Amino acid sequence: MKLYNTARGVLLENNLDFFALDEAWDSLINRDNLEEYLLKKAGSAMRISAVAKAQLLEDGLVLPPIGNQEVWAAGVTYLKSRDARMEESQSSGAASLYDMVYDAARPELFFKAIASRVSGHGQTVYIRTDSTWNVPEPELALYINANGNIQGYTIGNDMSSRSIEGENALYLPQAKVYERSAALGPCLYVTSVPISSDTAIKMNIQRDGVKVYDDATRVSQIKRSFTELVDYLFAECDFPYGCYLMTGTCLVPSSDFTLREGDLVEISIDGIGTMVNTIGINPKHKR
Repeated sequence: MKLYNTARGVLLENNLDFFALDEAWDSLINRDNLEEYLLKKAGSAMRISAVAKAQLLEDGLVLPPIGNQEVWAAGVTYLKSRDARMEESQSSGAASLYDMVYDAARPELFFKAIASRVSGHGQTVYIRTDSTWNVPEPELALYINANGNIQGYTIGNDMSSRSIEGENALYLPQAKVYERSAALGPCLYVTSVPISSDTAIKMNIQRDGVKVYDDATRVSQIKRSFTELVDYLFAECDFPYGCYLMTGTCLVPSSDFTLREGDLVEISIDGIGTMVNTIGINPKHKR
């Protein structure tokens, strides 16, 4: 099942049928057994036509699947991410930090965004103008309810300023946390069954209509389990609305690549769909 957060309300997709739900996003998703609840809601909800569905999903009305949730992220959970972090940190002498984090008992977890800084499918994400090396980071994101139980999945883009992070590991918040530095979408994929480790994650980047990056991997390449990451996140934090957790960067463009304004980033995850974002810069830098 898929939940879409739109400017005209919540849309539920179930077996190619679409239903308009009359419940606020936060109260709707923040429960145990969400899939079971949505099946019951579909029994009494208003079915909408294909035309109405197309208008809601294709006319720029799709919002990121987030209400008052925080977004957190896990770092160095894939070998490719570890290698990339070590490469960018060679000059600062901090490369060994990431090797130790990859093998440590405790995972790296960091705050990423409040909802107002999150973009959705079809929207713009920003690169920092004070960074010379900016990349998108495709990630499978978990939706975890207030009780600490995983209820769904979505696509995440954890935008990163690698030149800032590589300069000093303590600059991580500046490299990761800024306006429109995250994207989630296009929907919340709700299932009571854990997502398959064989699930493919793909990303391509287009510049002036030409693909300049195209690669794929699978969830099975992650080092840590989702329950391990959730347990550490919820150990000392409460999330009254639930939260999103990006589970780590699995695909990394080569070190000679940096994003430019106008680039198009397309991330796909099996079962969830495809999220497309355009690269921009904060308008205040154009004044």
